[in-house]
Amino acid sequence: MYKLAVAFDMFEPLRKRVDAGMPVYGSCAGMIMLADRLADGIKGQLTIGGIDITVRRNAFGRQVDSFEAAVPIAGVDGEPFHAVFIRAPWVESAGPSVEVLGRVPDNSGSADGAGRIVAVRQGVLLATAFHPELTGDHRIHALFVEVVREYLRERP
Repeated sequence: MYKLAVAFDMFEPLRKRVDAGMPVYGSCAGMIMLADRLADGIKGQLTIGGIDITVRRNAFGRQVDSFEAAVPIAGVDGEPFHAVFIRAPWVESAGPSVEVLGRVPDNSGSADGAGRIVAVRQGVLLATAFHPELTGDHRIHALFVEVVREYLRERP
């Protein structure tokens, strides 16, 4: 995504919009793009930034290590969210202004992933390490719609 954003001259315009306060939701690689810091980025890799987190790319392993888990998400009512992790990142650390919304549960089947942060929010920026678009559950997207509604209500 980083390489495509640069190749199509979208990187700086996106960064400026995020800096200006545009609501953004990023899943998986989108979480990496919204992170202020990368634990293991490729040489010269930049992020759009905006969320005070350090993210580790492909933290759960290779494609064959992809998995699914029921992840409780703060601010999302009902049962835990059926999260689909595909070569997913995780959050290594989060700053004090970051709201941690979800962590991989201990019973996930991911040997190294239990307790890892996989959903965060900072202001109008929301990010998940998993792919809610691959499920029929729209609650994460509904949460982002509410973030956008809050943003629009507060604008002068």
